[in-house]
Amino acid sequence: MDREKSVSRRKFLGQAGAISAVGTLGISSVLSACSSDKKGKNIPATDKLDQAPDGKVLKAGLVGCGNRGTGAAFNFLDAGPNLELIALADVFDDQLQLCRQKLKKQKNVDIPDNKCFTGFDGFKRLLETDIDIILLATPPHFRPEHLEAAVKAKKHIFMEKPAAVDPVGIRSIIGSAKKAEAIGLSIVGGTQRRHERNYLETYRQVQMGGIGEPVSANAYWLQNHVWYRSRKDEWSDMEYMVRNWNNFRWLCGDHFLDTHVHNIDIINWFTGKQPISAIGGGARHRRLTGDQWDFFSVDFYFGEGLHSHSMSRQIDNCANATAEHLMGTEGYTNCKDTIYYPDGTIKWQYAYPKDVNGNPTKTVKVSPYVQEHIDLIASIRNHKPINEAEQLALSTLTAIMGREAAYTGKMITWEQINKSTMRMGPSNYVMGELDMNIETPIPGTPHGGV
Repeated sequence: MDREKSVSRRKFLGQAGAISAVGTLGISSVLSACSSDKKGKNIPATDKLDQAPDGKVLKAGLVGCGNRGTGAAFNFLDAGPNLELIALADVFDDQLQLCRQKLKKQKNVDIPDNKCFTGFDGFKRLLETDIDIILLATPPHFRPEHLEAAVKAKKHIFMEKPAAVDPVGIRSIIGSAKKAEAIGLSIVGGTQRRHERNYLETYRQVQMGGIGEPVSANAYWLQNHVWYRSRKDEWSDMEYMVRNWNNFRWLCGDHFLDTHVHNIDIINWFTGKQPISAIGGGARHRRLTGDQWDFFSVDFYFGEGLHSHSMSRQIDNCANATAEHLMGTEGYTNCKDTIYYPDGTIKWQYAYPKDVNGNPTKTVKVSPYVQEHIDLIASIRNHKPINEAEQLALSTLTAIMGREAAYTGKMITWEQINKSTMRMGPSNYVMGELDMNIETPIPGTPHGGV
């Protein structure tokens, strides 16, 4: 893991971080409504398959061969019988070859040379192979274009979170989701908690009145600074940024999207709503590369007095925690496995599997990273399509609204972020020099203004 001491500052094409002038085009009328599950209704079944049902061979291709993409490929292969990974695509050949070697060594999976594709257009050539399923695990900036192409090619899809990095990308995701639904394609998103058995059962208990009516929430993802890479002399601007994608906002959306979207998604899911406004702050003090912030603190308002406080931080040597909490009129929950009475005594707990000594393991029977692929394969083989793209898009847009509220220092409404024409990053993807301006947003200044 490289640690970089400094990065030269050059102008980047456009203002990647600020909300541009609000346009007239909204996302869709579905975003305007805050639908809420009624107690005892619209509650998903919590029974889950331990592996996908057998059936004809289903072939998959992976786009994005980094750690998460390689992990997703392994999870797919572990999901059940008659599953094959036959093609790989990545911008960089060395990244693809590393994934290829791991597949051979750990899964005895050989990917032939003619099924390995590199470059920014590698995903297009992969879609021309005889795959049934595509696994999308590139930096999230590219997700909207890749999803659109996958739906056009009529492939079933696993797509990692977040759905996009800006409102323009979100609109594209939702449009592709509608087209996929119309032709019976399945799409599963990388918000694995929605497939995790303890979260599902806790959600069911809450929807049946386990905590009464929600009155407040908080969610946080606090961790050390994640990886970054020092620039090599031979790398162009574009190559450096894409290889270091986790540290540039136009590629990852900042960590308020890239990781904290999980927690935001849980609050939206459990309350059955999207917030109507956000206000917050944050700053950058410790990072040595890229243009992200170190921390965020955002208040989401859902209407009718319901607020959720979101925290996201990546700073070394601090107290770390990742959790969600929802308070109700009759108790509260950690959303994961426990419901409490108002006085803090336990009202209900999820029954985890037990070990050989009869002690609860505190882990679900099947990893949620595998479970989401089991659910995808089951939906295909049982001819019961599922489509999670829109719900992932809505949670991502919630995160974008909170991020922009913090960046600008202003209150941002759902209507504003819905209609925003902001698009982050360059329009053309070629290896070469970029006009790089990696200055970070400063709240209350024109640099961070709406």
